Amino acid sequence: MAKTRELCKDIRDKIVDLHKAGMGYRTIGKHLGEKATTVGAIIRKWKKFKMTVNLPRSGAPCKISPHGASMIMRKVRDQPRTTRQDLVIDLKRAGITVSKKTISNTLRRHGLKSCSARKVPLLKPAHVQARLKFADDHLDDPEEEWEKVMWSDETKIELFGLNSIRRVWRKKKYEYNPKNTIPTVKHGYGNVILWGCFSAKRTRQLYRIEGRMDYRPLHAL
Repeated sequence: MAKTRELCKDIRDKIVDLHKAGMGYRTIGKHLGEKATTVGAIIRKWKKFKMTVNLPRSGAPCKISPHGASMIMRKVRDQPRTTRQDLVIDLKRAGITVSKKTISNTLRRHGLKSCSARKVPLLKPAHVQARLKFADDHLDDPEEEWEKVMWSDETKIELFGLNSIRRVWRKKKYEYNPKNTIPTVKHGYGNVILWGCFSAKRTRQLYRIEGRMDYRPLHAL
């Protein structure tokens, strides 16, 4: 994206003089061949600072233009697991050369942080519907009924692909958005399988399952 053309001091002074003479923004813009928004910005700056020259910037100017920032924000919203190197390459193709640190600073200014992706169970639509049905069926159950329930579960978690921490770019409170999570699946094989249970009254100890976990339903045992 090309750098915005800056008006010379003579043109800015002319804009202020015409404004003092009672001309409106649009009239001044047509007279000098400039946009009314540009004329308005110069006049507002003159009213506030009593000068038309550019004020010194606090720090170095942004290396990524608003257009470039919008481009990487769209990419991260669609694919939160995009890495900084991926974004550096995308910007380079657009003619913008920046470092990974610049990418991080730009995303943070837009409220995004690099966070570890949350691991959630891989649920098919049928699983989701079954859980919703269970919740609806037992929504009004009295507390006494829940005291009779024993909950159990086993854990042997494997990630699809590498067993490494994956990071995503996200805003606060969006950690469980499906785009920001990694689906996990429970396998019956592995080095360590733990089984445990609890009820409203107490929690039992964890048990290590040797070998393979038997997933036969209770009525088949």
